[in-house]
Amino acid sequence: MAETMRVHTLGGEDLLFLTDEQIRRGIEAMFFAYRAFTADPDLILAGMDYGRAHHRALHFIHRDPGLTVTSLLAVLGVTKQSLNRVLRTLIEDGLVESRVGRRDRRERLLHLTAEGAALERRLSEAQRARMRQAYRAAGPQAVAGFRQVLEAMMDPDTRAQYQSMKDLPE
Repeated sequence: MAETMRVHTLGGEDLLFLTDEQIRRGIEAMFFAYRAFTADPDLILAGMDYGRAHHRALHFIHRDPGLTVTSLLAVLGVTKQSLNRVLRTLIEDGLVESRVGRRDRRERLLHLTAEGAALERRLSEAQRARMRQAYRAAGPQAVAGFRQVLEAMMDPDTRAQYQSMKDLPE
């Protein structure tokens, strides 16, 4: 049975109405897509006794070399205790370096080592391939719509934080 969306125009504005079933199916699709998206990195991480928090830390340190611990805390939205546990293992295992800040010596600036960069690349390769394949299959309009939906789901502070990251080099 095909589910339909009804678009009504009211004063030049399009309004989209979805049934509860359509919303539920979208939620389930996100659950299953997330499971598939994290499956390959999870296998790699499990063999190292790491978890998704380690992967996220590596991702964002790679994305913004010299990121402060405070900034990483804000991006990840985790407790200081939780992040310290993750960073301690990454530093002890030689994947991340913590350097003293030049302007403020109290700051700790985070950088991936060569080994950390290699692991980050390995973890993200399968995810990039999966995203690339899905984007190609869906087409450019769907990709733009998908990103709009994701951004609309974020609360305003999170969306601003995400949008500020667009300015970082790829």
